[in-house]
Order: sequence, then C-alpha cells, then structure tokens
Amino acid sequence: MNMQKLLKQAQDMQEKMRKELGETVVDSSVGGGLVAVKMDGHKRVLKVSIDPETIDPDDISMLEDLVVAAVNEASRKVDEALQSKVGNLTAGLPGLF
Repeated sequence: MNMQKLLKQAQDMQEKMRKELGETVVDSSVGGGLVAVKMDGHKRVLKVSIDPETIDPDDISMLEDLVVAAVNEASRKVDEALQSKVGNLTAGLPGLF
C-alpha cells in the first residue's frame, strides 16, 4: 500500500468520524428520570431537563449532584459510541490497527 493512498484513507476516515460524531446524540437520565441530559458526539450539551419535583430550595446541592451525574453519564455514553465507531471504521484497514 503506498503512502499517498494510506494518507487519503486516514483523511477520509477522519472526515467520516467528524460527520458521524456530529450526528450522534445520546440521552442520559439519573434519579429515576428526575434529571436528563441530551449530548451530541462532540460532548456539547444540547438539553437539560429537570423535573420540577427535584427542585428543593433547601437542598440545591442534591440537584447540582444530579446534573453533574447526568452530564457525566452522557459523556460516558458518547465515549462508548466513539469507541464503537472507531472500531467499525478501522476494521476496513487491515494490518494497521
């Protein structure tokens, strides 16, 4: 395999990955659905939903913890999706990975 062809394949793979990440959206929820987060494949938070019952003015720290947990869970799901996509993309490049 010549070097130009290999570089072209790597560029094509990178562009395909960038496009797929932009199209990837994950949802996560914690606390039995009290806090939910929607995140794209670039780890940008698209939406946060909070059940009004979760809001207790005397215990804001619980709500803060739930938001952090939901964002972290969404981030983990993006990482899993990325690993899966990388595996699928590199499967077409035998002997390199």
